[in-house]
Amino acid sequence: MGRLEIERVGEHEFAGRNERGATVRVGRDGAPDAFSPGELMHLAAAACVAVTVEELVTRRAGADARVVATTEHTGGVTEYDKVEITLEADLSFLDDATRARVLKAMRIAVDRQCSVSRTLKQGIPVELTIDATDRSCAA
Repeated sequence: MGRLEIERVGEHEFAGRNERGATVRVGRDGAPDAFSPGELMHLAAAACVAVTVEELVTRRAGADARVVATTEHTGGVTEYDKVEITLEADLSFLDDATRARVLKAMRIAVDRQCSVSRTLKQGIPVELTIDATDRSCAA
């Protein structure tokens, strides 16, 4: 995955960056023009599902097929109860047997390949290291 960074850029404003130059604005829940950390977690789970099934859908529905994954987070302020994801992909043109096979393949693909939802399901330790040294004078 490479190194990810989140840096404070203003009061309650942060910029998340990856090594490829992508940036996302992060802030407190409800901050304008920004994602909250919880929203990013839920969005990552939904995005993983969409990315995982994309090829299965486009192979049958065409390169311009619409794939939408939505999620709404539930739970309290300090912890979420669950992540619910709804995936929308129009496969109505398939006969019932083919559609059932594709839906099964999509579920299997997500269960086997979606690293985000797999990680959320199993739970993982979060290790925190705090570096309190002054790096502003580094040469």
